[in-house]
Amino acid sequence: MNALKTERFSRYSIAIYLLLLVLFFALITEGRFIEERNLVNILLQSAINTILAVGMTLVIITGGIDLSVGSVLALCGLVGTDIMVNGLVLGGRTLVPKPNPVLGIPMAMLVSCTLGVLIGWWNGWLIARWNIAPFIVTLATMTIARGTAFVYSDGKPVGNLPEAFNRLGGGTGGEVLGIPVPVWIAIIVSLCTLVKLRATQFGRAIYAVGGNEQAARLSGVDVARVKVTVYVLSGFLAGLCGIVQAARLGAGDPKYGEMYELNAIAAVVLGGASLAGGRGGVGGTVVGAILIGVLDNGLVMAGVSAFYQKVVKGVVILLAVLGDVWQRRQR
Repeated sequence: MNALKTERFSRYSIAIYLLLLVLFFALITEGRFIEERNLVNILLQSAINTILAVGMTLVIITGGIDLSVGSVLALCGLVGTDIMVNGLVLGGRTLVPKPNPVLGIPMAMLVSCTLGVLIGWWNGWLIARWNIAPFIVTLATMTIARGTAFVYSDGKPVGNLPEAFNRLGGGTGGEVLGIPVPVWIAIIVSLCTLVKLRATQFGRAIYAVGGNEQAARLSGVDVARVKVTVYVLSGFLAGLCGIVQAARLGAGDPKYGEMYELNAIAAVVLGGASLAGGRGGVGGTVVGAILIGVLDNGLVMAGVSAFYQKVVKGVVILLAVLGDVWQRRQR
């Protein structure tokens, strides 16, 4: 009975914490925090983290971790924006002339997402086929991708992007039904992943691998294939975030995405996933990502120093991990 109560509490506690946090910031900012413009801004600020965290959820459920998503975001966004500005030449053939917003934008998105998929496959292949710890593999990839981004651009951002491209980031004209495009992308990604996890055999296989890898293998689950696939999906979403982030900020930059992997992990853990694997869900992750966005926005509006903001976020992450340990002990 106690275990059942603990499970029910953990399922809804993150939503309760989010509501209390919103009410707290609404009070100390005299209602400015809950104005429509600010709430939409919070959703926009949370969109990138939500997309990254959804991919991270799949990885963590299998018992893995992906520390490379922030660096992959930077590299993919940089390569995509460079294609829009300077075109694409392969084997002496010009595939995308410069500048060409009509062809350049979809080509940039395709290249960015494809590059993310390739990096994700590389991570998954090393982890699944060579049995290397996910922490080590993705830490190495994080460093390689970040360094490659700086080498590729000589440490300089790529700007002068087409005006139409900025709409993808929620700029002027980049809204549908009053909601910025990045938020819609986050919603679509979250819903598709939710269905994939809950209503498909592959989703059940992800939980099986994270719950007991050996038992999953004996049950006929292709464990290596599942692991490679979740890292490919994580890389794809990082590549997608790279191009959306570039559109939102108006440039591709090798410095983008720093510490984003920690925000994504924090959102997943706050959402109720276990770092040991086998437990987690998209709904909790989305609420966790929004909670982090609310925390960041509220602390800024409350006038809290940027240094203290990092301290507060670290304390929140630590409490979430301690809560996860306590819940597992109760069960």
